[in-house]
Amino acid sequence: MYRIALATLGLLVASCNTSEGKKEIHKEEKPQEIKVDISKYPVELVKVFEAHGGIQNWKNQKMLSYKRGGEKFMTDLHTRQNVLETEKFKMGFDGKEAWIQQDSTYFKGKPEFYHNLYFYFLAMPFVLGDDGIVYDTNVEPITVDGKTYKGIKVSYNDGVGTSSKDNYILFYDEETHQMKWLGYTVTYFSNEASEKYSLIKYEDWKNIDGVSLPTKLTWFDFTDYKVGEPKGKPTVFDNIMLSKEAPSQDMFMKP
Repeated sequence: MYRIALATLGLLVASCNTSEGKKEIHKEEKPQEIKVDISKYPVELVKVFEAHGGIQNWKNQKMLSYKRGGEKFMTDLHTRQNVLETEKFKMGFDGKEAWIQQDSTYFKGKPEFYHNLYFYFLAMPFVLGDDGIVYDTNVEPITVDGKTYKGIKVSYNDGVGTSSKDNYILFYDEETHQMKWLGYTVTYFSNEASEKYSLIKYEDWKNIDGVSLPTKLTWFDFTDYKVGEPKGKPTVFDNIMLSKEAPSQDMFMKP
């Protein structure tokens, strides 16, 4: 009887251990949420963030993918590593340097400039919540078709990003706080500030997992701080997806 009791006890212990082991194997860990200190942003910008889903929601996303014509993009939102694929070439940023792979010289631009160019346009207004940014709300508004849009100017501390001399002005609807226009300067790595602004109109916002992102951008003539005519056909983004799961780092390495 004693041996039988011990055997039974052993089976019970083994069963408990196996059950506990299974629980450990199937245990799902909740992703750690990032808490954003919104006090570091101007009140006006916080309202713009909220109108587009909230900076807190954006900061807890880990991956953004989208298409622009024949170009497919994927970006790790936390490391800003990215990859761009087309039928003609492949380009990316591995966290340290930009790279390109192509059989010919089809792409003649600078990968350092192009690899994340459209990411910054598409990820507005949330990329204006990055670290190392200086804000100025004392900005001359623009008027389009009789409607006035207030602005928030963004500049960068020295050494932030690859073009810290670039400036942006986010123009928003004062009633809805939705972003409507983006003015920006480009230094093209000259390290010299420019006063010449280009202007983009933001339209057709789409709700993606609670975050509002644009699907249509149109460049406009912007001379003497006056909005002119469109400068070409709109740039359209589709297949936009967000994920709270980080992508594999391997996909950002040069093949």
